[in-house]
Amino acid sequence: MFDINELMSKAREMSGQMQQIQEELAKREITAEAGGGMCTATVNGRLELVKLRIDKSKIDLADTELLEDVVVAAVHAAQVRAGQVLKDEMSKRASAMGLPPSMLGM
Repeated sequence: MFDINELMSKAREMSGQMQQIQEELAKREITAEAGGGMCTATVNGRLELVKLRIDKSKIDLADTELLEDVVVAAVHAAQVRAGQVLKDEMSKRASAMGLPPSMLGM
């Protein structure tokens, strides 16, 4: 027979586990580079930029447009990489909890 209290209890437990997973993943840092190492960007699990490094030996100060493009490319690459890492991790965790990845909006 169907027990609504047990179902609600499982839902609360699952919600707590998902919140914990999201908090853990938010602490991760993922890095990518662009322009042959001219620029390196690091984002956290919330896809927020937390570090940006520009290799001064590889830039031409007269070409700021190129530098701007490389910075944007590095940040975008880090965000894409982080998104994939987070998606993969959430899929693994969902599977471990016996859920299909589609239950997590993936």
